[in-house]
Amino acid sequence: MEYRKFGRTNWQVSEIGYGMWGLAGWTGSEGDDYEKSLDYSVENGCNFFDTAWGYGEGLSEQVLGKLIKRHPSKKIYAATKIPPKNFKWPSLPDYKLQDCFPAAHIIEYTEKSLKNLNIECIDLQQFHVWEDSWSNQDEWKKTIEKLIKEGKVKHFGVSVNRWEPNNCLETLKTGLIDSVQVIYNIFDQAPEDKLFDLCEKLDIGVIARVPFDEGTLTGKLTKDTVFPKEDWRSTYFVPENLIPSVEHADKLKPLIPKGMEMPEMALRFILSHKAVSTTIPGMRKINHTQANLSVSDGKHLSKELLAELKKHRWDRVRTEWSQ
Repeated sequence: MEYRKFGRTNWQVSEIGYGMWGLAGWTGSEGDDYEKSLDYSVENGCNFFDTAWGYGEGLSEQVLGKLIKRHPSKKIYAATKIPPKNFKWPSLPDYKLQDCFPAAHIIEYTEKSLKNLNIECIDLQQFHVWEDSWSNQDEWKKTIEKLIKEGKVKHFGVSVNRWEPNNCLETLKTGLIDSVQVIYNIFDQAPEDKLFDLCEKLDIGVIARVPFDEGTLTGKLTKDTVFPKEDWRSTYFVPENLIPSVEHADKLKPLIPKGMEMPEMALRFILSHKAVSTTIPGMRKINHTQANLSVSDGKHLSKELLAELKKHRWDRVRTEWSQ
């Protein structure tokens, strides 16, 4: 496993982290399977785990808490997120800070996360949605300073809305935010425009989420793929999204190097950018965990392939299904 500096925290985090959303709200998430995957990841050098209260109303946090207890000799960085008070994802431009993150709510859900994780201090607490228009409001600033002073949180971050990587730039300039979580993958290259440069300048950690475009970049989806009704992806991969997603993925298949699968190419593309601190694929099966962790070997895609992949940037805008 290779490690990277996580911004000004100076943590050395595994460049392949563990995204824990898939442990709640997706089908195929059986306890025995994902516990084996989690243990394997720790034993093989993964030390950054990203969860949220919103993943199963604390269930995913509890799973992470148990993992930490099972591996007391390992340093595991626990990153979680405060849900917006209105419980709406993503936030919208007309939402006020009071709708999403009033002081009492920030404190309440930090306490809930501490209890679920069964730890005394959260390494990284993140705002699960964000609007940059809130950047100059004092309430959230005073509240996070209070929680840090009390020793309940070490660092704070923001998780920005899908396809809105620039909706946090002024917030990062406040100096109070130590990390940003953003969608970045072969299709979603917009963070390269402004966000990554600012993060490098301010020494802010970057968590690249959704490395496989919710599954498209595994190359396994087809235009006939159907997800169970209770699976979150059934509301995301509606026909107007599924069909073009599969078409975009199919265009990548001729570029995959011999002996490589599309998920590996997707992860190596993300790790090719020096601004990225860690990427957090969801891993529920041990074979997926083994494959994803093996990508962290110091090897890189060729400049020629990276140049070709750059041509597959796919800029999208918010829709009712984009969530």
